[in-house]
Amino acid sequence: MTRYLFGRFLQGAFVLWAAFTLSFVVLYALPSDPAAIMIGPSNSLTPAELAARRHELGLDRSLFEQYFGRLGDLLHGDLDRSVQSGQPVRELIGDALPQTAAITGLGLVVGVALGVGLAVAATLTHRRWLRQTLLTLPPLGVAVPSFLVGLLLLQWFSFRWQLFPAIGNSGWRSLVLPAVTISLQPAALIAQLLARSLDNELRQNYVDLARAKGAGPARVNVRHALRNAALPALTIAGILVGGLLAGAIVVEVVFSRNGLGRISQAAVDSQDLPVVQGVVLFGSAVFVAVNLLVDLLYPLLDPRIARDGGAARRAPEAVAVGPAPSVT
Repeated sequence: MTRYLFGRFLQGAFVLWAAFTLSFVVLYALPSDPAAIMIGPSNSLTPAELAARRHELGLDRSLFEQYFGRLGDLLHGDLDRSVQSGQPVRELIGDALPQTAAITGLGLVVGVALGVGLAVAATLTHRRWLRQTLLTLPPLGVAVPSFLVGLLLLQWFSFRWQLFPAIGNSGWRSLVLPAVTISLQPAALIAQLLARSLDNELRQNYVDLARAKGAGPARVNVRHALRNAALPALTIAGILVGGLLAGAIVVEVVFSRNGLGRISQAAVDSQDLPVVQGVVLFGSAVFVAVNLLVDLLYPLLDPRIARDGGAARRAPEAVAVGPAPSVT
């Protein structure tokens, strides 16, 4: 397990380095003037003032010096400062994170509950028309953009029925519509994968044995088949959390909430490159952490994965070689 964790740590470090390098190339190394971009229209600045600003931002150094300088700062936990406000990027993200985390966490809970409930209901029913109706809902949830869902929920539940506030960060009621908005696509993916996986598990011999012992359909699905069927859905948890985080950033703009979405929008509008790069690196770090957590959860759901000392390293491959559930 120690070797496995060390290997996963190295993989995560490589992902973060790749995200940093790619964002640096896109934001700083392209044939443009980052100083002019971050300062804004430079026609009001004299060449001497622009050169002084470039020196202040460290942009008068060579590209390699800038790259390794920023990489060294990152290794020490320094994400630089916002060009517009002068506040450290780490503090900006830390101040906005609780609001975004609240939406993302509640959206994950709602998405998992909806996806699992829909998949179990579709596999429990014996009515073919009802099963087909339930299984047509996930593709619809994947196809509809989250911002459109948010606008529809605003129209119905805020403006027409006035059940939830349309904007702001006040109270738990302001979390409901944003969380539901970002939960629909993860719920749809979970339902698609879990329904296909449950169908496969329900054809296994141990399920027939449980039925022979008198277990009812609900007990067979939830108690016996669901645990094994959850592995493929758990495999995409990293993608789901990344999608939830990205969705939360978009939804915060739609619902006018203070969070990473508002910071990202302001940074893009003002071309505040250190903040943009900081948000990119934070999202990459969340993706790495969630994928590591998922790998550690595999043996808890299926002890066969860790029955020998090195089997934990084969957890992703053990899931990948099975029947690949369709997500279309």
